Amino acid sequence: MNEFVRPIAEWCAAGVELLGLAIIILFATVSLIIAVVLFIKGHAKEDVFSNVRQVLGQGILLGLEFLIAADIIHTVAVELTLESIGVLALVVLIRTFLSFTLDLELT
Repeated sequence: MNEFVRPIAEWCAAGVELLGLAIIILFATVSLIIAVVLFIKGHAKEDVFSNVRQVLGQGILLGLEFLIAADIIHTVAVELTLESIGVLALVVLIRTFLSFTLDLELT
């Protein structure tokens, strides 16, 4: 890999990974705020749980997509070996399965 491209790809992968983490943290915080507001307004526990679960689940799904993208960028642009491709395939498979099951649970 070109020595000029490698640092840029590393920074891009790290930035996308941080963005994925920030999205998950943001949605977790928003879902907690929603829970508090709904409890204060006197909504039923089932409604609060359902709303919080929907918001948090959507945030996790979106964050997982960014984390998968970061892994792909890192593997393809920075560390392209047969072993890293195998690890990437396993990580993408696990995260895709998590995304699929979480999406199934939300709908």
